[in-house]
Amino acid sequence: MRKMLDYIVKGNKIFIGLEDSKKTWRLCVRCNRIVVHETSMPAKYEVLQAYLLNRYPDCTIIVMYEAGFQGFWPHDLLEDDGITCIVTPPNKVTCAKDNRVKTDKRDAHRLAQNLESGDYVSCHVPDRERREDRQINRTLDQVQKDIKRTKNRIRRFLDYHGLNGGLKTGAWYDKDYLKLTVLELPRSLKVSLDTYLRLLEEQLAIKKELLAELRALCEKERYKAGVLAKKSCPGIG
Repeated sequence: MRKMLDYIVKGNKIFIGLEDSKKTWRLCVRCNRIVVHETSMPAKYEVLQAYLLNRYPDCTIIVMYEAGFQGFWPHDLLEDDGITCIVTPPNKVTCAKDNRVKTDKRDAHRLAQNLESGDYVSCHVPDRERREDRQINRTLDQVQKDIKRTKNRIRRFLDYHGLNGGLKTGAWYDKDYLKLTVLELPRSLKVSLDTYLRLLEEQLAIKKELLAELRALCEKERYKAGVLAKKSCPGIG
């Protein structure tokens, strides 16, 4: 059986559905409309590389996996090795309406089948530099959410202990929170409030550093045209 399958795939185009998870990768290999091999392996690229290059040395290999938590680095490594890789959005992967059961094995089957039949949508894969630069913006968004979370904790702290009397009403700015260090409170409350305020001060400092990095990125030649176009929009400085 193995020799027959090897004969089928030799020198042909093979289609591989790769279902990735944190610890293992599940593969389904199709050629000429049949499944020629299925396997699972540790989620390590060197293991996948050895499997593809050693088992299918004379084949044209096309791999497809769903965009997810691992990002695009498997795509980059496969392409560097001369293996065509397609990344597809998870919500665009089609399956039979009577088959809604999800397992890694079934998902790998579905990806391989869709890939071979051409029934898929591919993601645009940004180059590595752009993805790395975008991480600054993602980190800034995450820090901003942390700042909002910390501010909400401070406001809830004040509400819970009835400490809002005499404080500013309406919208609060960063400086209004930091002024709370002068409040005279019992030791336990003072320690808790000062902890929140130190955390907020650190987060604001990190935000300032990230904004500086973002401004520096705007000066990169590849982004200048886009930045100028954005600045021309009303309300954007």
